[in-house]
Amino acid sequence: MSDDRQTRTEKLASEIADAILDGTLAPGSRLDEHMLAARYGTSRTPVREALRQLATTGLIELRPRRGAIVAQVTSDELEMLFVAMGELEATCARLSAMSMTPIERRRLGALYDSMGEMVAQDDVPAYTAANTALHAMFYAGTHNPVLAEMTAGLRRRVGPFRRAQFRAPGRLALSHAEHGTVVRAVLGGDATAAHAAMLHHVSLVEDAFEQLVATAMEAPGSPPHRAKAG
Repeated sequence: MSDDRQTRTEKLASEIADAILDGTLAPGSRLDEHMLAARYGTSRTPVREALRQLATTGLIELRPRRGAIVAQVTSDELEMLFVAMGELEATCARLSAMSMTPIERRRLGALYDSMGEMVAQDDVPAYTAANTALHAMFYAGTHNPVLAEMTAGLRRRVGPFRRAQFRAPGRLALSHAEHGTVVRAVLGGDATAAHAAMLHHVSLVEDAFEQLVATAMEAPGSPPHRAKAG
């Protein structure tokens, strides 16, 4: 898949995920490729590829002869995903503090510093992309390909829920501050502090998502939501 095509597919998958998370596409809804293509002004091919991506996150189910439907993710299932995510990412942060090379540490610090300007400009798309890249640096910094692959795979599954947090007011600045605690620990080689800071960060990501869902459910005329973590 070309980079342009991949980018279009990822953007479409993100838009469909947002519609699922905000309740526009309700649990059990059938996701017709023609309908989605018309809705998002594209052809069926990127829609089909986007649905395949979303199936790996658990947001939708691909059923033989029935096509794609919006899945029902329970509170307990989502909580288990975030707990597993927190433990894996915390381990990556701890090992990164021990194993990152000097050049990896410089690149980590440079990316984190650049994200401050994104926060100042309230540039959510740029920050979201940089956030993914920052966490990927922690995975690579373990110098353990097995752990890095496992963590990246789980992140893809939890990705839509993690992205949703940035719709919460003030969450960008809080996220950047939390990252700062992790980054400083990793750059300082403090493995214990890096582990604790990352575990705390992921728990706050879950909290932010919970609060966003609760707010959406309380809004007058809002559609019923599909899941609440915790």
